Amino acid sequence: MEVGAMKRHELSLEQWELIEPSLRRPAPTGRPPKDRRVMLNGILWILRTGAPWRDLPERFGSWRTVYGYFQQWRADGTFDRVLQNLQIRLDSEGQIDWDLWCIDGSSVRAARAAAGASKKVSSHTRTNRKITRWAARGADSAANSTWLLTAEACPSQSK
Repeated sequence: MEVGAMKRHELSLEQWELIEPSLRRPAPTGRPPKDRRVMLNGILWILRTGAPWRDLPERFGSWRTVYGYFQQWRADGTFDRVLQNLQIRLDSEGQIDWDLWCIDGSSVRAARAAAGASKKVSSHTRTNRKITRWAARGADSAANSTWLLTAEACPSQSK
């Protein structure tokens, strides 16, 4: 790929230069390591599009390899280190207002017990509502997805 031909969802050279020092080099093995920038771009493509790993475009290499890097970097704290280094840099430039820094709670799913509910469910507690499964094709989504709707939300289709 040419230097000037950056594709959508990929890091620019300036962004890569900020992040690259935070990424550890893979341990030496019998094979030459993959290009970490290509692996990170593949990970970002998946995270930004929400596509399944198997739908990763071939330009990033094997989806299994990219997924392996994602799992490794997640487990060894690489992503935390990247975020911390970027925060330190932005804070030193006065670009972070720590009173406003937060996680978008609309995308964080908590367990039932996090809201104060009992972790144990008694045999008398009803935990599942009647659910009607609709194929996602009706919503122009991927064929392997499903929409879950409660029967109350779709009264014409219930019972």
